[in-house]
Amino acid sequence: MSTQMTLNVRVSGALGDFVSANIGETGAYENVSEYVRDLIRRDKERVERETFDRLRAELNVAFAAPDTAYTTLTADDLISRNRARRTA
Repeated sequence: MSTQMTLNVRVSGALGDFVSANIGETGAYENVSEYVRDLIRRDKERVERETFDRLRAELNVAFAAPDTAYTTLTADDLISRNRARRTA
């Protein structure tokens, strides 16, 4: 479900000057809302990229392990192990 949100943000000084320089005829954005939406999209992409990079690093470690590091488990073994962990 998508929610709509209204934000009120006050920036002044150097931050306000920076925002002003990036909007209007001289900037890359038409208005402050467009600029903020782009910043949020970029931050979302950064978080997703970092999450993917962590997953990839974990998978690289797992795939680099020798076959002897793995133990064959049956479904019953796995269920029993998980039940034991829950009661511990």
